Amino acid sequence: MKQFKDFNIRPNITSFVGDKIKIDRVLNREIIVTNYKVEPSKHHENTQCLHLEFQMNGNHHVLFTSGTILIQMIEKVPKGDFPFRTTIVKENEHFEFT
Repeated sequence: MKQFKDFNIRPNITSFVGDKIKIDRVLNREIIVTNYKVEPSKHHENTQCLHLEFQMNGNHHVLFTSGTILIQMIEKVPKGDFPFRTTIVKENEHFEFT
């Protein structure tokens, strides 16, 4: 009789690693973006939410934002170019990567 380990099935982990942090604490500081996903917002109907996984000062963090400019910008980064260094800044009334 086979054991489960014989099937060589590995878990497909889709959650991000790190402490949740507000975008205010990240502004104008260098971060290393390691992963992201965009999903429909659970709080605002008909909007998208960016789940951003990153490292700052050697610590793992996750932030959530509906910033459309950030979403548009990160979706243009090829998946093969992760991780990358960036800074999130506030320009006028929106956030963007630099």
